[in-house]
Amino acid sequence: MSNQYQQDTQYARDGYLIDLAERLQARGLPADRVEATVTDLAAHLDESGAEDAEAEFGPADEFAAQLVPGTGVRAPGAADEPGEPDDAGETVETWRWTADTYVDEELLNRFGDEGWEVERVDALGRFVSHRDVAQPQRWEYRRELITRGRENLDERLAPDGWEACGTWIVYAWFKRPRAASLGPAARVESPPPVPERSRFFSRKFYVVLGVLALAVAAAGVSVAVDDGEASSGLGFVVGLFAGAVAVAGVMWALHMWRGRRP
Repeated sequence: MSNQYQQDTQYARDGYLIDLAERLQARGLPADRVEATVTDLAAHLDESGAEDAEAEFGPADEFAAQLVPGTGVRAPGAADEPGEPDDAGETVETWRWTADTYVDEELLNRFGDEGWEVERVDALGRFVSHRDVAQPQRWEYRRELITRGRENLDERLAPDGWEACGTWIVYAWFKRPRAASLGPAARVESPPPVPERSRFFSRKFYVVLGVLALAVAAAGVSVAVDDGEASSGLGFVVGLFAGAVAVAGVMWALHMWRGRRP
């Protein structure tokens, strides 16, 4: 391969990426996200050995249109109900669902591969998700434990394209579009229908609940035997239940307060 050919190929590749970056910025993608996306794409081209960026990703304008929905910013007037047209005449499907921490990350990635983007986590701990009917894109997710605030966590994950999409008590979830690594293959050609279920609890979750219930019942029986009165055990169990509800209420209130801070 001649040096001139290598220079021409490099120029074509860089020219494509520059053009793509300008189109992403024009579509409102933040500068840091543009830089991270273009860097990932350049690395993909280097690793794959692809010499023609346009052949790899498609025309820059079309590829930019695929990447921009991956920012997680919905256009004004986006639909709030499944299949409801928005102001631009497009259609967006929405779906709220929940899962326990034993299976949530696995399910997020499964549904993300079907084109579902998590917009936020609501006050009830449900994943508020939406999917563009016209151009559904694949997503990937990860969950992190919040220990010392989320600011450092955001900064650490941002260079790899991860964007926060919700928090609940001690957990934070992050998302990123798979278009940066898969290119046009990130588009879901035949998305399955909206799942009929909205609750996904694992067998392990129910086992833990059962063990906790048995532990509380055993503690109540123990108190009743020690005092010689059944009412003592009943009062103990009721007290434990009321305490658990109170703690859950405080944690929920803290979550709501944190979510409303500027």
